[in-house]
Amino acid sequence: MNGAKLTVHPLFLLAGVLSACSGELLVFLAASVAALEHECAHAFAARRYGFTLGRVVLMPYGAVIAGDISGIGKKQELAVLAAGPLCNLATGFFFVALWWLWPETYPYTDVAAFVSFSLFAVNLLPAYPLDGGRALRLLLAPLGEKRAKRISVCVNILLAAGVAGYFVWSCSTRPALSALLFSALLVCGAAGGGDYRRLSFSRKKSFERGVEEQRICISAERTVQDALRFLRADRYLTFLLFEGERFLCELSEEEYLAAVERGEYGRRLGECAAIL
Repeated sequence: MNGAKLTVHPLFLLAGVLSACSGELLVFLAASVAALEHECAHAFAARRYGFTLGRVVLMPYGAVIAGDISGIGKKQELAVLAAGPLCNLATGFFFVALWWLWPETYPYTDVAAFVSFSLFAVNLLPAYPLDGGRALRLLLAPLGEKRAKRISVCVNILLAAGVAGYFVWSCSTRPALSALLFSALLVCGAAGGGDYRRLSFSRKKSFERGVEEQRICISAERTVQDALRFLRADRYLTFLLFEGERFLCELSEEEYLAAVERGEYGRRLGECAAIL
């Protein structure tokens, strides 16, 4: 299975330098770790629907995932979008529970908890490249792609202007550099956003060293999506299709992955084997 690539946006390096100069390096590092955790949650959710994380771009106080998500259903995409914020929310509550059991850990974990809750809240904002912005685009889809994109860009610019205005206001006391960088992130995200790459397997190297076959007995009425959880890079998969208790036929991994590649997640396994 193809691995993910990690790249760093120039603004990320700038944010690190500014954070170090302003004494907020710990917050910056905590935010970076939480952002990677956030994107990994997206990746695990996407994997369930036949997509895999292609590239992670570290941005100031955040990250973006890239690839090809064409063919995924609206409900499936919303589930992938929700996975990141919910992961941050769960992490935040984990630290709260930790304080309840061991109060002495609070001084060492308060920053991590604050960052986790902040990422959860910030990603609900309806602006690219945040998850709320992607969800907004899905909700605006009935209006047409061009109109939906135009509205999303306008929302991005308005939010970026508001955050930039807050930075200007903060200069009268203590400049909020993180607000300035977040505004830049919203401006950069106004014209696009990340996506996903389709799940793919390369058997060339694994067949050279040999792999075990995994045979799964499953109803022919189950869908391609239902069977995704059985895919393993170190196992060759063969489905034994049944109708009730009656054996019908075998479905090879090649036949199954062909349906995955076409995005036919709702198709029955029996139809993939051309027996129904």
